[in-house]
Amino acid sequence: MFLTLGGETHRLDRDTAVELRSALGEAIAGRREFLRTVGEHRADGSYVVSRRGAESDGHRKVFDSFAALRRLYEGLPREFTAPDVAGDGLTGSRRHTLVHHFAEHPVFDCELASKQPLTGRKTRDGDPSLGD
Repeated sequence: MFLTLGGETHRLDRDTAVELRSALGEAIAGRREFLRTVGEHRADGSYVVSRRGAESDGHRKVFDSFAALRRLYEGLPREFTAPDVAGDGLTGSRRHTLVHHFAEHPVFDCELASKQPLTGRKTRDGDPSLGD
């Protein structure tokens, strides 16, 4: 097998190719736990936000990609409550989970402004510089 990176071509034996595939899979798919939420990058490219420790699907929202979650965040006002987090399949508990996730995930420049009502506040003007 041949692999080209940065204009250089490398020949890989089968064992090395299998190790590389495994490492890429781990980089693409992974789970990250925060205080109240969990973010999971799935191998199919989707991204799941769930309430930490919750067993039911009612506390989980599957996005087509992490970019879809970014777009949702970018569309929110500078200060937002759970009802502002609107979208397909977003119930009350999922909206609250997303507000917490935006505040907990370091990619989003967001903090909790209030617990009652649950309110998030973007800490920087304009679109955030997001990675994942």
